[in-house]
Amino acid sequence: MTKSRIFGSTLIIAGTTIGAGMLALPLASAGIGFSTSLAIMLGLWALMAFTALLMLELHQYADSSATLHTLAKQILGQKGKWLASFAMLFLFYALCAAYIAGGGAQFGERISQWSGFEISGSSATVLFTVIVAAIVAVGTGAVDKVNRVLFISKLVAMVLVLAFLAPNVTESYLLSMPLQQGLVVAAIPVIFTSFGFHGSIPAIVNYLDGDTRSLRKAILIGSSIPLVIYIFWQVVTLGVVSQSQLVDNSGLSGLISTLAQTVHRSDLGQIVGVFADLALLTSFLGVSLGLFEFLGDTMKKEGQGFNRVVAALVTFTPPLGFALFYPQGFIMALGYAAIALVILAIFLPVIMVHKVRKSEDYQGRYQVLGGHAALYLTGGIGVLIISAQILITLGVLPALG
Repeated sequence: MTKSRIFGSTLIIAGTTIGAGMLALPLASAGIGFSTSLAIMLGLWALMAFTALLMLELHQYADSSATLHTLAKQILGQKGKWLASFAMLFLFYALCAAYIAGGGAQFGERISQWSGFEISGSSATVLFTVIVAAIVAVGTGAVDKVNRVLFISKLVAMVLVLAFLAPNVTESYLLSMPLQQGLVVAAIPVIFTSFGFHGSIPAIVNYLDGDTRSLRKAILIGSSIPLVIYIFWQVVTLGVVSQSQLVDNSGLSGLISTLAQTVHRSDLGQIVGVFADLALLTSFLGVSLGLFEFLGDTMKKEGQGFNRVVAALVTFTPPLGFALFYPQGFIMALGYAAIALVILAIFLPVIMVHKVRKSEDYQGRYQVLGGHAALYLTGGIGVLIISAQILITLGVLPALG
Protein backbone atom coordinates (compact mmCIF):
# COMPACT_ATOMS: atom_id res chain seq x y z
CA MET A 1 0.00 0.00 0.00
CA THR A 2 1.47 3.39 -1.01
CA LYS A 3 2.41 5.86 1.72
CA SER A 4 0.56 8.55 -0.22
CA ARG A 5 -2.77 6.74 0.17
CA ILE A 6 -2.19 6.09 3.86
CA PHE A 7 -1.30 9.75 4.38
CA GLY A 8 -4.36 10.87 2.42
CA SER A 9 -6.61 8.54 4.41
CA THR A 10 -5.16 9.87 7.66
CA LEU A 11 -5.98 13.43 6.63
CA ILE A 12 -9.51 12.47 5.58
CA ILE A 13 -10.17 11.03 9.05
CA ALA A 14 -8.65 14.09 10.74
CA GLY A 15 -10.54 16.49 8.47
CA THR A 16 -13.83 14.70 9.03
CA THR A 17 -13.38 14.94 12.80
CA ILE A 18 -12.26 18.58 13.03
CA GLY A 19 -15.28 20.72 12.30
CA ALA A 20 -17.90 22.82 14.00
CA GLY A 21 -17.86 20.47 16.98
CA MET A 22 -14.53 22.08 17.89
CA LEU A 23 -16.38 25.34 18.57
CA ALA A 24 -18.64 23.60 21.06
CA LEU A 25 -15.79 22.26 23.20
CA PRO A 26 -15.12 25.46 25.22
CA LEU A 27 -18.87 25.98 25.69
CA ALA A 28 -19.35 22.41 26.92
CA SER A 29 -16.25 22.61 29.13
CA ALA A 30 -16.85 26.07 30.61
CA GLY A 31 -18.39 24.77 33.83
CA ILE A 32 -16.06 21.79 34.36
CA GLY A 33 -12.58 23.24 33.87
CA PHE A 34 -9.62 22.24 31.72
CA SER A 35 -8.31 19.22 33.65
CA THR A 36 -11.73 17.54 33.81
CA SER A 37 -12.44 18.23 30.13
CA LEU A 38 -8.99 16.86 29.24
CA ALA A 39 -9.72 13.59 31.06
CA ILE A 40 -13.08 13.28 29.27
CA MET A 41 -11.51 14.02 25.88
CA LEU A 42 -8.79 11.41 26.35
CA GLY A 43 -11.35 8.81 27.41
CA LEU A 44 -13.73 9.54 24.52
CA TRP A 45 -10.89 9.60 21.99
CA ALA A 46 -9.83 6.13 23.16
CA LEU A 47 -13.45 4.98 22.97
CA MET A 48 -13.94 6.23 19.40
CA ALA A 49 -10.58 4.87 18.22
CA PHE A 50 -11.53 1.48 19.67
CA THR A 51 -14.94 1.37 17.96
CA ALA A 52 -13.33 2.52 14.68
CA LEU A 53 -11.01 -0.50 14.91
CA LEU A 54 -14.06 -2.67 15.58
CA MET A 55 -15.52 -1.44 12.28
CA LEU A 56 -12.23 -2.33 10.63
CA GLU A 57 -12.54 -5.83 12.09
CA LEU A 58 -16.05 -6.09 10.63
CA HIS A 59 -14.95 -5.06 7.14
CA GLN A 60 -12.91 -8.28 6.90
CA TYR A 61 -16.21 -10.11 6.39
CA ALA A 62 -17.45 -8.01 3.49
CA ASP A 63 -16.33 -6.51 0.20
CA SER A 64 -14.00 -3.50 0.53
CA SER A 65 -16.71 -1.28 -0.99
CA ALA A 66 -19.31 -2.22 1.66
CA THR A 67 -21.08 0.59 3.52
CA LEU A 68 -22.30 0.50 7.10
CA HIS A 69 -25.79 -0.33 5.83
CA THR A 70 -24.38 -3.27 3.86
CA LEU A 71 -22.54 -4.58 6.91
CA ALA A 72 -25.61 -4.16 9.13
CA LYS A 73 -27.82 -6.01 6.67
CA GLN A 74 -25.25 -8.78 6.08
CA ILE A 75 -24.62 -9.43 9.80
CA LEU A 76 -27.86 -8.37 11.52
CA GLY A 77 -30.42 -8.71 8.73
CA GLN A 78 -33.01 -6.23 7.43
CA LYS A 79 -33.73 -4.83 10.91
CA GLY A 80 -30.07 -3.98 11.33
CA LYS A 81 -30.09 -2.12 8.03
CA TRP A 82 -33.17 -0.10 9.03
CA LEU A 83 -31.60 0.77 12.38
CA ALA A 84 -28.43 1.99 10.64
CA SER A 85 -30.49 4.03 8.16
CA PHE A 86 -32.59 5.63 10.91
CA ALA A 87 -29.52 6.51 12.99
CA MET A 88 -27.78 7.95 9.93
CA LEU A 89 -30.74 10.20 9.12
CA PHE A 90 -31.09 11.25 12.76
CA LEU A 91 -27.39 12.13 12.92
CA PHE A 92 -27.40 14.07 9.64
CA TYR A 93 -30.49 16.08 10.54
CA ALA A 94 -29.29 16.85 14.07
CA LEU A 95 -25.90 18.04 12.80
CA CYS A 96 -27.50 20.15 10.06
CA ALA A 97 -29.81 21.72 12.66
CA ALA A 98 -26.81 22.56 14.85
CA TYR A 99 -24.87 24.11 11.98
CA ILE A 100 -27.84 26.18 10.77
CA ALA A 101 -28.55 27.42 14.32
CA GLY A 102 -24.91 28.38 14.88
CA GLY A 103 -24.15 29.51 11.34
CA GLY A 104 -27.31 31.58 10.89
CA ALA A 105 -26.51 33.74 13.92
CA GLN A 106 -22.91 34.19 12.79
CA PHE A 107 -23.99 35.03 9.24
CA GLY A 108 -26.31 37.79 10.46
CA GLU A 109 -23.54 39.35 12.56
CA ARG A 110 -21.11 39.19 9.65
CA ILE A 111 -23.58 41.02 7.34
CA SER A 112 -24.05 43.74 9.97
CA GLN A 113 -20.27 44.16 10.43
CA TRP A 114 -19.33 44.29 6.77
CA SER A 115 -22.28 46.15 5.25
CA GLY A 116 -23.75 48.07 8.18
CA PHE A 117 -27.14 46.66 7.18
CA GLU A 118 -29.11 45.19 10.07
CA ILE A 119 -30.85 41.89 9.35
CA SER A 120 -33.07 39.90 11.68
CA GLY A 121 -31.82 36.62 13.10
CA SER A 122 -34.50 34.55 11.36
CA SER A 123 -33.87 36.23 7.99
CA ALA A 124 -30.13 35.64 8.32
CA THR A 125 -30.74 31.97 9.16
CA VAL A 126 -33.00 31.47 6.12
CA LEU A 127 -30.57 33.27 3.78
CA PHE A 128 -27.61 31.26 5.11
CA THR A 129 -29.49 27.99 4.56
CA VAL A 130 -30.62 28.94 1.04
CA ILE A 131 -27.05 29.76 -0.03
CA VAL A 132 -25.69 26.43 1.22
CA ALA A 133 -28.69 24.55 -0.21
CA ALA A 134 -28.04 26.10 -3.65
CA ILE A 135 -24.38 24.98 -3.61
CA VAL A 136 -25.28 21.45 -2.48
CA ALA A 137 -28.11 21.15 -5.02
CA VAL A 138 -25.72 21.97 -7.89
CA GLY A 139 -23.72 18.87 -7.06
CA THR A 140 -20.65 17.36 -5.42
CA GLY A 141 -18.30 19.14 -7.82
CA ALA A 142 -19.52 22.55 -6.67
CA VAL A 143 -19.22 21.54 -3.01
CA ASP A 144 -15.70 20.23 -3.65
CA LYS A 145 -14.50 23.49 -5.25
CA VAL A 146 -16.04 25.70 -2.57
CA ASN A 147 -14.88 23.44 0.24
CA ARG A 148 -11.24 23.44 -0.88
CA VAL A 149 -11.03 27.21 -0.63
CA LEU A 150 -12.91 27.29 2.68
CA PHE A 151 -10.84 24.48 4.23
CA ILE A 152 -7.49 26.12 3.44
CA SER A 153 -8.80 29.44 4.74
CA LYS A 154 -10.02 27.70 7.90
CA LEU A 155 -6.58 26.24 8.60
CA VAL A 156 -4.92 29.65 8.17
CA ALA A 157 -7.49 31.28 10.47
CA MET A 158 -7.06 28.53 13.08
CA VAL A 159 -3.26 28.98 13.16
CA LEU A 160 -3.68 32.76 13.57
CA VAL A 161 -6.20 32.33 16.38
CA LEU A 162 -3.96 29.90 18.28
CA ALA A 163 -0.95 32.20 17.80
CA PHE A 164 -2.83 35.27 19.09
CA LEU A 165 -4.39 33.54 22.09
CA ALA A 166 -1.44 31.41 23.29
CA PRO A 167 0.58 34.28 24.89
CA ASN A 168 -2.47 35.28 26.96
CA VAL A 169 -3.01 31.92 28.69
CA THR A 170 -3.31 32.24 32.47
CA GLU A 171 -2.31 29.16 34.48
CA SER A 172 -4.86 29.79 37.25
CA TYR A 173 -7.73 29.66 34.73
CA LEU A 174 -6.61 26.17 33.63
CA LEU A 175 -6.78 24.95 37.24
CA SER A 176 -10.52 25.66 37.57
CA MET A 177 -12.58 22.78 38.94
CA PRO A 178 -16.18 21.76 38.02
CA LEU A 179 -18.82 24.18 39.31
CA GLN A 180 -21.16 21.23 39.93
CA GLN A 181 -20.92 17.49 39.33
CA GLY A 182 -23.94 17.44 37.01
CA LEU A 183 -22.05 19.57 34.48
CA VAL A 184 -19.38 16.87 34.14
CA VAL A 185 -21.92 14.32 32.92
CA ALA A 186 -23.81 16.91 30.84
CA ALA A 187 -20.65 17.79 28.89
CA ILE A 188 -20.02 14.21 27.75
CA PRO A 189 -22.53 14.01 24.81
CA VAL A 190 -21.24 17.20 23.15
CA ILE A 191 -17.55 16.29 23.60
CA PHE A 192 -18.34 12.79 22.31
CA THR A 193 -19.89 14.20 19.12
CA SER A 194 -16.69 16.18 18.46
CA PHE A 195 -14.79 12.90 17.93
CA GLY A 196 -17.13 11.41 15.33
CA PHE A 197 -15.51 10.30 12.07
CA HIS A 198 -16.94 6.80 11.64
CA GLY A 199 -19.03 7.70 8.61
CA SER A 200 -15.82 8.05 6.59
CA ILE A 201 -14.46 4.57 7.48
CA PRO A 202 -16.15 2.61 4.64
CA ALA A 203 -14.68 5.03 2.08
CA ILE A 204 -11.22 4.67 3.67
CA VAL A 205 -11.50 0.86 3.66
CA ASN A 206 -12.32 0.96 -0.04
CA TYR A 207 -9.52 3.45 -0.76
CA LEU A 208 -6.91 1.30 1.00
CA ASP A 209 -8.28 -1.95 -0.50
CA GLY A 210 -9.09 -3.35 2.93
CA ASP A 211 -5.42 -3.57 3.97
CA THR A 212 -5.70 -4.02 7.75
CA ARG A 213 -2.25 -2.77 8.72
CA SER A 214 -2.57 0.42 6.67
CA LEU A 215 -6.08 1.03 7.94
CA ARG A 216 -5.05 0.67 11.60
CA LYS A 217 -2.28 3.21 11.07
CA ALA A 218 -4.61 5.68 9.32
CA ILE A 219 -7.30 5.36 12.00
CA LEU A 220 -4.98 5.70 15.02
CA ILE A 221 -2.95 8.60 13.62
CA GLY A 222 -5.91 10.27 11.93
CA SER A 223 -7.97 10.27 15.12
CA SER A 224 -4.99 11.45 17.22
CA ILE A 225 -4.47 14.64 15.19
CA PRO A 226 -7.86 16.13 16.23
CA LEU A 227 -7.17 15.14 19.84
CA VAL A 228 -3.92 17.16 19.85
CA ILE A 229 -5.57 20.14 18.15
CA TYR A 230 -8.52 19.99 20.56
CA ILE A 231 -6.16 20.02 23.56
CA PHE A 232 -4.37 23.14 22.23
CA TRP A 233 -7.75 24.75 21.51
CA GLN A 234 -8.97 24.06 25.04
CA VAL A 235 -5.75 25.48 26.51
CA VAL A 236 -6.02 28.78 24.59
CA THR A 237 -9.75 29.23 25.22
CA LEU A 238 -10.21 27.98 28.78
CA GLY A 239 -6.81 29.48 29.70
CA VAL A 240 -7.55 32.96 28.36
CA VAL A 241 -11.04 33.52 29.76
CA SER A 242 -12.04 32.95 33.39
CA GLN A 243 -14.54 30.22 34.15
CA SER A 244 -17.17 32.70 35.40
CA GLN A 245 -16.93 34.75 32.18
CA LEU A 246 -17.32 31.67 30.00
CA VAL A 247 -20.36 30.50 31.95
CA ASP A 248 -21.99 33.96 31.94
CA ASN A 249 -21.40 34.49 28.19
CA SER A 250 -22.84 31.23 26.91
CA GLY A 251 -23.39 30.65 23.22
CA LEU A 252 -21.06 30.81 20.23
CA SER A 253 -21.34 34.58 19.72
CA GLY A 254 -20.69 35.16 23.41
CA LEU A 255 -17.55 33.01 23.30
CA ILE A 256 -16.12 34.92 20.33
CA SER A 257 -16.79 38.38 21.78
CA THR A 258 -15.42 37.36 25.19
CA LEU A 259 -12.15 36.09 23.67
CA ALA A 260 -11.69 39.32 21.70
CA GLN A 261 -12.41 41.57 24.70
CA THR A 262 -10.16 39.61 27.06
CA VAL A 263 -7.02 39.92 24.93
CA HIS A 264 -7.88 43.53 23.93
CA ARG A 265 -7.58 42.96 20.21
CA SER A 266 -10.50 43.94 18.02
CA ASP A 267 -8.92 42.21 15.01
CA LEU A 268 -8.84 38.95 17.00
CA GLY A 269 -12.61 39.07 17.28
CA GLN A 270 -12.85 39.22 13.49
CA ILE A 271 -10.32 36.41 13.00
CA VAL A 272 -12.03 34.15 15.56
CA GLY A 273 -15.36 35.01 13.96
CA VAL A 274 -14.06 34.10 10.49
CA PHE A 275 -12.63 30.84 11.85
CA ALA A 276 -15.96 30.00 13.48
CA ASP A 277 -17.81 30.83 10.27
CA LEU A 278 -15.51 28.63 8.18
CA ALA A 279 -15.64 25.74 10.66
CA LEU A 280 -19.44 25.82 10.63
CA LEU A 281 -19.65 26.23 6.86
CA THR A 282 -17.22 23.42 5.94
CA SER A 283 -18.92 21.04 8.37
CA PHE A 284 -22.37 22.06 7.15
CA LEU A 285 -21.43 21.57 3.49
CA GLY A 286 -20.03 18.09 4.14
CA VAL A 287 -22.89 16.85 6.30
CA SER A 288 -25.67 18.34 4.18
CA LEU A 289 -24.11 16.89 1.01
CA GLY A 290 -24.08 13.48 2.67
CA LEU A 291 -27.74 13.85 3.66
CA PHE A 292 -28.69 15.17 0.21
CA GLU A 293 -27.04 12.22 -1.56
CA PHE A 294 -28.49 9.72 0.95
CA LEU A 295 -32.04 11.02 0.39
CA GLY A 296 -31.51 11.19 -3.37
CA ASP A 297 -30.34 7.57 -3.44
CA THR A 298 -33.39 6.56 -1.38
CA MET A 299 -35.70 8.31 -3.86
CA LYS A 300 -34.09 6.45 -6.76
CA LYS A 301 -34.46 3.07 -5.07
CA GLU A 302 -38.13 3.75 -4.34
CA GLY A 303 -38.72 4.57 -8.00
CA GLN A 304 -39.61 8.22 -7.37
CA GLY A 305 -36.83 9.60 -9.56
CA PHE A 306 -34.21 12.08 -8.40
CA ASN A 307 -35.45 15.66 -8.40
CA ARG A 308 -32.68 17.89 -7.02
CA VAL A 309 -35.07 20.63 -5.87
CA VAL A 310 -37.28 18.17 -3.98
CA ALA A 311 -34.22 16.48 -2.46
CA ALA A 312 -32.91 19.89 -1.34
CA LEU A 313 -36.26 20.79 0.26
CA VAL A 314 -36.39 17.49 2.14
CA THR A 315 -32.75 17.92 3.18
CA PHE A 316 -32.86 21.49 4.50
CA THR A 317 -36.44 22.25 5.59
CA PRO A 318 -36.56 20.16 8.83
CA PRO A 319 -33.24 21.44 10.28
CA LEU A 320 -34.12 24.99 9.22
CA GLY A 321 -37.41 24.69 11.12
CA PHE A 322 -35.51 23.61 14.24
CA ALA A 323 -33.06 26.53 13.94
CA LEU A 324 -35.88 29.07 13.55
CA PHE A 325 -37.70 27.77 16.65
CA TYR A 326 -34.48 27.28 18.66
CA PRO A 327 -32.01 29.94 17.45
CA GLN A 328 -29.73 29.17 20.43
CA GLY A 329 -29.93 25.44 19.74
CA PHE A 330 -26.32 24.86 18.56
CA ILE A 331 -25.26 22.91 21.66
CA MET A 332 -28.71 21.31 22.07
CA ALA A 333 -28.67 19.85 18.55
CA LEU A 334 -25.11 18.54 18.95
CA GLY A 335 -26.27 16.80 22.13
CA TYR A 336 -29.10 15.06 20.26
CA ALA A 337 -26.64 14.12 17.49
CA ALA A 338 -24.72 12.19 20.14
CA ILE A 339 -27.65 9.75 20.48
CA ALA A 340 -27.50 8.80 16.80
CA LEU A 341 -23.70 8.70 16.87
CA VAL A 342 -23.79 6.26 19.80
CA ILE A 343 -25.99 3.93 17.74
CA LEU A 344 -23.76 4.17 14.65
CA ALA A 345 -20.32 4.30 16.26
CA ILE A 346 -20.83 2.18 19.40
CA PHE A 347 -23.92 -0.04 19.52
CA LEU A 348 -23.88 -1.33 15.93
CA PRO A 349 -20.12 -2.14 15.81
CA VAL A 350 -20.23 -3.79 19.26
CA ILE A 351 -23.29 -5.92 18.45
CA MET A 352 -21.98 -6.93 15.02
CA VAL A 353 -18.49 -7.80 16.29
CA HIS A 354 -19.99 -9.81 19.15
CA LYS A 355 -21.97 -11.81 16.60
CA VAL A 356 -19.22 -12.42 14.02
CA ARG A 357 -16.74 -13.56 16.68
CA LYS A 358 -19.00 -16.54 17.32
CA SER A 359 -18.75 -17.73 13.72
CA GLU A 360 -16.35 -20.44 12.53
CA ASP A 361 -15.11 -18.13 9.78
CA TYR A 362 -13.59 -15.89 12.45
CA GLN A 363 -10.45 -17.97 13.07
CA GLY A 364 -7.17 -16.37 11.99
CA ARG A 365 -8.67 -12.94 11.34
CA TYR A 366 -7.63 -9.58 12.79
CA GLN A 367 -9.20 -8.97 16.21
CA VAL A 368 -9.19 -5.79 18.30
CA LEU A 369 -7.68 -6.32 21.75
CA GLY A 370 -9.87 -6.47 24.84
CA GLY A 371 -12.13 -9.42 24.16
CA HIS A 372 -15.77 -9.50 25.27
CA ALA A 373 -15.04 -7.46 28.41
CA ALA A 374 -14.03 -4.46 26.27
CA LEU A 375 -17.21 -4.85 24.18
CA TYR A 376 -19.43 -4.84 27.28
CA LEU A 377 -17.60 -1.82 28.73
CA THR A 378 -17.92 0.06 25.44
CA GLY A 379 -21.63 -0.70 25.24
CA GLY A 380 -22.06 0.48 28.83
CA ILE A 381 -20.39 3.82 28.03
CA GLY A 382 -22.76 4.20 25.07
CA VAL A 383 -25.73 3.74 27.43
CA LEU A 384 -24.22 6.39 29.75
CA ILE A 385 -23.89 8.92 26.91
CA ILE A 386 -27.51 8.46 25.75
CA SER A 387 -28.75 8.53 29.36
CA ALA A 388 -26.91 11.82 29.95
CA GLN A 389 -28.60 13.45 26.94
CA ILE A 390 -32.03 12.16 28.01
CA LEU A 391 -31.50 13.54 31.54
CA ILE A 392 -30.53 16.91 30.05
CA THR A 393 -33.72 16.90 27.98
CA LEU A 394 -35.80 16.07 31.08
CA GLY A 395 -34.13 18.87 33.05
CA VAL A 396 -32.47 16.52 35.55
CA LEU A 397 -29.00 17.55 34.38
CA PRO A 398 -28.12 21.20 33.59
CA ALA A 399 -28.26 22.28 29.95
CA LEU A 400 -25.10 23.62 28.33
CA GLY A 401 -24.50 26.64 26.12
